[in-house]
Amino acid sequence: MHAMQYEITLPADYDMGIIRDRVRAKGPLLDDFPGLGVKAYLIRERGEDSPVNQYAPFYLWSTPEGMNSFLWGPGFQGIVRDFGRPEVLHWTGLSFEHGPSSAALPRAATRSRSLIPPATAPADAVGAALEESRRRAKLPGAVVTALAVDPRHWELVHFTLWDDPAPGEPGERFEVLHVSRPEREELKEGRQW
Repeated sequence: MHAMQYEITLPADYDMGIIRDRVRAKGPLLDDFPGLGVKAYLIRERGEDSPVNQYAPFYLWSTPEGMNSFLWGPGFQGIVRDFGRPEVLHWTGLSFEHGPSSAALPRAATRSRSLIPPATAPADAVGAALEESRRRAKLPGAVVTALAVDPRHWELVHFTLWDDPAPGEPGERFEVLHVSRPEREELKEGRQW
């Protein structure tokens, strides 16, 4: 599993209805995309639990070929054409879990990113993060949760989809506009090694 996200921060007075319309029109195009486990079309709106307007889709890829096909294909090129080339954040998957609401349509997401301190052994940090990810996966309302790491910067990311506005879990909160999950069942459950 590979996790990926790009953030497009928009002007403070940007009409987020434009993004909502874009997702309504283009979101279903990835509903059967090969190699895609889950794509959550996420937004944050300024003044609603967020300091910015932002479009920030989050992906869980079941294959690297699927991720590459998207990045070099027409879908991502449309993002580049319309918004400029965003920095693509990328993490190696560590775990994936279905939650008690796994059959529900997600309405919210949380993402928390944290750096592993230089004095901390990476394996110890990952072990603690795995326990935290398992805890989140058992919470009422959790649809799926994933844990991943960027070993270049030693950054961990916890990502959870919720069936309702997210509970008081740590991290940034997003509204989910659409979810494509053509190969969700191909994402290996549990620890990824």
